[in-house]
Amino acid sequence: MLSNGHNRSGDSTALGSMSRLRRPENWRTRKVSFPRSRMKLAILVAVLAIVSLGATGCKTSQAAIPQIITEVQVAQPVQRDVPVHNEWVATLDGYVNAEIHPQVSGYIIRQDYKEGSVVRKGQVLFEIDPRPFQATLDRTKGELAQAEALLVKNNLDVDRDTSLVAQKAIPKAQLDTEIQAKLAAEAAVASGKAAVERAELDLGWTKVTSLVDGIAGIAEVQMGNLVGPNSHLTSVSQVDPIKVYFPVSEQEYLRATKLSSSGQSMDLFDSSPELILADGTVYPHKGKILLTDRQVDINTGTIRLVAAFPNPGNILRPGQYGRVRIETGMKKNALLVPQSAVKEIQGGYEVALLGPDNKAIIRPVKAGEKVGTMWVIEDGVTSGDQVVVEGVSKVKDGTPVVPKSVNVEAEAR
Repeated sequence: MLSNGHNRSGDSTALGSMSRLRRPENWRTRKVSFPRSRMKLAILVAVLAIVSLGATGCKTSQAAIPQIITEVQVAQPVQRDVPVHNEWVATLDGYVNAEIHPQVSGYIIRQDYKEGSVVRKGQVLFEIDPRPFQATLDRTKGELAQAEALLVKNNLDVDRDTSLVAQKAIPKAQLDTEIQAKLAAEAAVASGKAAVERAELDLGWTKVTSLVDGIAGIAEVQMGNLVGPNSHLTSVSQVDPIKVYFPVSEQEYLRATKLSSSGQSMDLFDSSPELILADGTVYPHKGKILLTDRQVDINTGTIRLVAAFPNPGNILRPGQYGRVRIETGMKKNALLVPQSAVKEIQGGYEVALLGPDNKAIIRPVKAGEKVGTMWVIEDGVTSGDQVVVEGVSKVKDGTPVVPKSVNVEAEAR
């Protein structure tokens, strides 16, 4: 028993020694730590390695992307004399505008024209019920016949009694009465003829006709309407030629008058104006100034000028708007570039020039009048500049370009 107890004690002692060897008393709380300087150094080395690898990759990718070369067409501005034009807002109206009103009162029984069509002078547009006017004409003709018959009787009486008075067969007073009756009968005949003529006019006016050649408007009345002299039936406008009204400011009017009288500029009032339509197209026929209004409008400070334009085919109609353009002078040695070379940005204009190092230079310019396919540049370029005329939308300030020279002289003619 002692022996066994000793062995257990020895075993426990041995196990305790092994336990102390394997698990120190502070094994749960002890932590392995490195010096802080070593840790910072390790982090710094790792960061430098990553940056180095990234830089190497970027250089490799940049080297792999080829540089894009922009090809453009360049040309020098064209220098020549160009005409100077002024433009004004214009309103179109008929050369003659006839308001169609009936001359007599009655009921509309027929419309004899197609609305919006071309009508001729004297063509019947409307018909008014003619029966009351026919009856009036018949009555007046009857009254005229009675007056003429009475006049014949009075003539016979005067002729017969004149010889009797000479023979003193009847008193002269009787002849005087018959002469007065004859004069009254002659007056009645004249009055009857006038009544017949008026009745014939009224009957003829039951057919309402056009007063001019032109375009007939939409009818303002319908069948069965009672109309009178104050009724507006329709309108007919002569549109070939057509009138164009445009207001000129008082200052422009005075300046044009002075320049034309001194011979320094083209005569505004003896020019051939052009008409620019609402869609921006130029009307193919030129016009002629007809007249200047009698006064300046005190509300707008403008004076109206009237021009006439030929209108074959009746393309232009009253009420249209447009712009009148008139050549008022000549600009000497103007610089022109193709319109494709000018870019409009936020209300301004700019062009791209070719720099000495074959890089684009974006320069703002002052654009003037358009002449055909060209554009007058009033400020911003010189005659020796190389202007990018094709490919301007592909370049920016400093963009390297490969220029190709072209000649734009032919476009400016």
